[in-house]
Amino acid sequence: MYERIVLPNGVRIVMEPISGVRSTAIGIWVMNGSRHEPEELCGISHFIEHMVFKGTEKRSAQHIAIAMDAIGGQVNAFTTKECTCFYLKTLDKHAQTGVEILADMFLHSKFAERDLELERGVVLEEIDMYEDSLEDVATEKVFETCYESSSLGRSILGKEETLCNMTGETLRQYIAEYYRPKDTVVAIAGSYTADDIQFICDLFSAMEGEGQNTIEQATYQPCIVVRPKEIEQNHICLAFPGIPIRAEERYVNALMGAILGGGMASRLFQTIREKNGLCYSIYSFSTSHEDTGVFGIYTALGKETEEKAIQLIREECLRLAADGPDRAELSRCREQAKTNMLLGMESTSGRMNQLGRSELFFGKTLELDEVMSLYDQVTADDIAQLAKRTFDFAQASICAVGQVGDEARYEALLRG
Repeated sequence: MYERIVLPNGVRIVMEPISGVRSTAIGIWVMNGSRHEPEELCGISHFIEHMVFKGTEKRSAQHIAIAMDAIGGQVNAFTTKECTCFYLKTLDKHAQTGVEILADMFLHSKFAERDLELERGVVLEEIDMYEDSLEDVATEKVFETCYESSSLGRSILGKEETLCNMTGETLRQYIAEYYRPKDTVVAIAGSYTADDIQFICDLFSAMEGEGQNTIEQATYQPCIVVRPKEIEQNHICLAFPGIPIRAEERYVNALMGAILGGGMASRLFQTIREKNGLCYSIYSFSTSHEDTGVFGIYTALGKETEEKAIQLIREECLRLAADGPDRAELSRCREQAKTNMLLGMESTSGRMNQLGRSELFFGKTLELDEVMSLYDQVTADDIAQLAKRTFDFAQASICAVGQVGDEARYEALLRG
């Protein structure tokens, strides 16, 4: 059973004790990501994520690293389109030491100019590394083009021309404006004491700021993207309009994805790889945001086999929409989804992530029994109805990277 505290300044503390463990996982979640950024500051949220590790007013970057190592702490961070998270995991006896360092990084980072110059180079290398990952390029480019008219389509990593204009003062001003108490959640899971919770409340009671961040509404637009590249395989990503993160159909959507492309027993894997030998890897994925979403399918294969593969993918999507799943595969995928959820919740980090994300986007956390019940309520007809709405090939998008044809060729393959 989780508990929730709202501090006078609006910061929310959510916690869940886990018996039989000696570790504590703590995360600071902020409802600020790349889609909240002004265009001229594209990439600043991810840059801040890097820079909080470079020192505070009272700790150098080396001090932070040594202090975390001294308590055996694991500390990291990540940035998404809509949120940023800074987190650590350590033994329960070191919880206060760890969270005090993490809070110092979050609230009092120095953003020294010399550190900015060094870390800017690291981020630019990260951008180059992303360009070398063709799977990432295929999925991100179709997403960026589908939402190119809004901030949701911009890269989380940013661009060289925007990153090079950022100073320490730029970062400090951005935090003052976009890191707001009412947009902040501190999630704790594992072994902790009442004193630990009070210590955390005292740390974050000092956070200042008013209001909450808002988003610019984004609208999906179908697109065709081709990126010629001299490589052996063509990397293909198909995309369809998906569902928002709070949609009631999110459990239907999860099971639909599992049935279509969630594993070795999925329809796409069995048809495209096992029965026809057209690829090594194929899977489906779903990305949901506050106001929109994308359902995607990714594969990599030879130029000579992509036409047949796309035709078969199209047929499998339409077959699921027409007939729905059979009883056995629905039961199998339902159990798989529930098992994966329960296994993930056996770790303190998994519980902390669930608490933080749920509080940030839903304002509450469902108990595990409630979630399993929602999966159990999904019917074959629910999946068929959602598949009918999702797999409208007039609204489909595609990105092809490699030895690719022109846009007209992929348009013809998509539309059938």
